[in-house]
Amino acid sequence: MAPRKPRRWRLRLAVYGSLVLLVFGCGWYTMFFPGKSFQGPLPPLNEQELRYRQRMERHLKVLAEQIGPRSTQEPETLEQAGYLQQQLEQMGYRVQPQEFQVDGVACRNLEVELPGTDEPDQIVVVGAHYDSVPGCPAANDNGTGVVALLALAEQFRRARPARTLRFVLFVNEEPPYFSTEAMGSFRYARRCRQRQENIVAMLSLETMGYYRDEPGTQQYPPPFSLFYPSRGNFIGFVGNLRSRSLVARVVGTFRRYGRIPSEAAALPEAISGVGWSDHWSFWQHGYPALMVTDTAPFRYPYYHTPQDTIDKVDLDRLARVVFGLQKVIEDLAGIRPQDVQS
Repeated sequence: MAPRKPRRWRLRLAVYGSLVLLVFGCGWYTMFFPGKSFQGPLPPLNEQELRYRQRMERHLKVLAEQIGPRSTQEPETLEQAGYLQQQLEQMGYRVQPQEFQVDGVACRNLEVELPGTDEPDQIVVVGAHYDSVPGCPAANDNGTGVVALLALAEQFRRARPARTLRFVLFVNEEPPYFSTEAMGSFRYARRCRQRQENIVAMLSLETMGYYRDEPGTQQYPPPFSLFYPSRGNFIGFVGNLRSRSLVARVVGTFRRYGRIPSEAAALPEAISGVGWSDHWSFWQHGYPALMVTDTAPFRYPYYHTPQDTIDKVDLDRLARVVFGLQKVIEDLAGIRPQDVQS
C-alpha cells in the first residue's frame, strides 16, 4: 500500500508553527533580558544622584554654553575641549592623549586609567565622544555622555578595581567621520587591537538626557514598535549579537539599582541605529561593546540642530542613569562599593 500524503492543513500548520517558534526564539534572544524595568512614579533623588546632578550641570554649562559647537570645522572650539583634560587632571588622573590629524586639524582622544589589582590584563572601557556636528551646541548629543563620564571618573578616582578601568573621551564621532577610520574611537580601538589588549567590555555613553512621558514620543525602526514602549521615558542599552552576554550583564545590574525605566536589545548590526556611536568602532576590532542612550533621533526632536541646548536636558533623570551606571561599572571592573569616592 502506498503511503498516505499528508493533508495540506497539517503541512501548513507545521510550517506556521515553526515560523512562530523561530520568531519567538529570535525575539527572546535579542530583546528579553534579566531583571525588571523600573515602574511607577520616580522617587526623589537620593544623595548620590543629587551630587551627580550638580557635577553634570556645572560641566554641561561649560560645554554647551561657553564652548559651544566642537568639530574640525570649528577648530578653535574643538581645541577648547582641553577643558576636559584639565578637569580630569584636577581629579588626580594622568591624562594620556592620543593625538592625530584629520583634514589638517589636530585631534586627540583623552584616556585615563585605573590599573587593575587582580586581573590587570582585562580592561573595561567607558567612553563618550565630545565633538559635535557644526553649528550645534550639542548639549544632549553628546554633552550628556561627556558630563556623565566626567562625573563617573570623579566618583571612581580613588577606586582600586580588580580589572583595569579606563575612561576615554573620543573625537570625531559625528559626520563626516562617522563609520570611518577617522573616528577617534576607531583610531583608539585599532591601537588597542595592535597592542593585543584584552578589552572585555566597552560602554559608549551617547545622547542620554532627553525623556518624555507622553504616549507616542518614542519611535523605532520597524518592526520594534511592536515590542517596545511608546513613551520615551527610558534609558536604552543596545549591542550587537556578539555582545549579547555583555548587554545581559549590564542591564541586569542596572535594573537592580537604577531608579528609571530601562530597555535593552542585542541586534544585527545592519538594523538602523544599532551601531550609531563609538561602540561600533570596537565591534570592528572584535571587542564586546554596547551603547547607553536615550535613542537620539528616535526620540529627540532637536537632534543635530542649533536647538540642542541645555534646557532640553533632564538632569534629574540623567543623574538616575549615572547612578545605575556606577553600579554597572562596579560590577564589570570588580570594585567594592566601600572603595568608591562619595
